[in-house]
Amino acid sequence: MAAVNSSKLSRSKSQLNVMSRWNIMPYKLHLIFTFLLLFVSLCFSDDDHEMEEFLKREFSLSKPYQGVGSLGSSHWELMGDAMVTTDQVRLTPDMQSRQGAVWSRIPCHLKDWEMQVHFKVHGQGKKNLNGDGLAIWYTKERMQKGPVFGNMDNFTGLGVFVDTYPNEEKYIERIFPFVIAMVGNGTISYDHERDGRPTELGGCNAMVRNQKHDTFLFIRYIRRRLTVMIDIDGQHEWRDCLDIPGVRLPLGYYFGASAITGDLSDNHDIISLKLYQLTVLRSKKEEEEEEQDVVTIPSVDNMELLRLSQNEEGMSGLAIFFTVLFSMLGCIFLIVIGMVVYSHWNESRRKRFY
Repeated sequence: MAAVNSSKLSRSKSQLNVMSRWNIMPYKLHLIFTFLLLFVSLCFSDDDHEMEEFLKREFSLSKPYQGVGSLGSSHWELMGDAMVTTDQVRLTPDMQSRQGAVWSRIPCHLKDWEMQVHFKVHGQGKKNLNGDGLAIWYTKERMQKGPVFGNMDNFTGLGVFVDTYPNEEKYIERIFPFVIAMVGNGTISYDHERDGRPTELGGCNAMVRNQKHDTFLFIRYIRRRLTVMIDIDGQHEWRDCLDIPGVRLPLGYYFGASAITGDLSDNHDIISLKLYQLTVLRSKKEEEEEEQDVVTIPSVDNMELLRLSQNEEGMSGLAIFFTVLFSMLGCIFLIVIGMVVYSHWNESRRKRFY
């Protein structure tokens, strides 16, 4: 009987153990699932996940463009040949010697922001027989006509240019249209003859002209870092164009868009400008540093080093070929001269023994 009771007790204990395991199992699964979620969130967390974005309608321009250009009834003002249609704000028509712009009436005091530009460049001209391009601005000045894509030269602030015509054709490695960014402090001039190369922060080629699908430009300014991306392939994917740290832009400047045509022309259209406020988490140290280092004049850290690297990278394939060729010829010439000098020295040395 004792043996039978002990076997019953052992079976009941094993059953209790199994039941307790089944009861504990859901809690273990829940803990494992929670841990996995936490791990994945940590792995994929970055700056984009640390910020939120909010559309700022007072700095945005979109259909139906209600009241745009009229006095007192819109946040946006037209200039020059710009006109509003049902589908776009046309900065210039496909006609020679035209320039137009649309400017915000309200200065922007956002620290971190993101501008998404929906635009279209199209016309009757064939490749390299069209021009000149359009620009997106964040500048101190506004409503000023000029030669820099329809805006004044020696501007103060940021300009992002969609340049559709190559003025300096000897740089054969640059394919147009080309997107570049420039920061001006009121004394820096845009070099038309060199397509803005001496003052550009970087750029990329962008085949935006006469596309059947939508074309977009993305400009982000966050923690004094300027990022420009493009979406021009109809794939709804952003492609990197430039990413520059140390860009210092003051608060209180104006957003705008402008375009210009010369002997060559295009339609330059803005479908929408959407500005988003980015709320970024900052440490107390970062906040204190920004409060102490108030930006009053636009500038870029280490601009000289940036220009130096661009000059080195900007050497054309033809220039590289001739540089290598002349370097090799120079080495051969030096070797020949050395051999001649050595043979003369060796011959004179032998003569001394006789």
